[in-house]
Amino acid sequence: QVQLVESGGGLVQSGGSLRLSCAASGIIFRLNSMGWYRQAPGKRRDLVAVITGGGSTNYAESVKGRFTISRDNAKNTVYLQMNSLKPEDTAVYSCTIPSSNYWGQGTQVTVSS
Repeated sequence: QVQLVESGGGLVQSGGSLRLSCAASGIIFRLNSMGWYRQAPGKRRDLVAVITGGGSTNYAESVKGRFTISRDNAKNTVYLQMNSLKPEDTAVYSCTIPSSNYWGQGTQVTVSS
């Protein structure tokens, strides 16, 4: 049974930082790409960042230079380090195995101005 469990969301002031974690189980983690998406109220869910099993990364233009996705294959965990946060980064952040139906429950990130 595949499970993805996010943690690390919260309330932060504009310019602050947060680190999200997503612990995966039920998969051969090192073989899978992992991704972070976010959905703000009334908007569609958008890709934030993705990392392949080999460590290659790709980012949405809106977060390039501010967010960093990384993974620890020994801990079956993918991270999203978010720096220089802006109010427009406010959303529910979810991790996923790209091109699968597996999603975490999501974690709320709120950035106050």
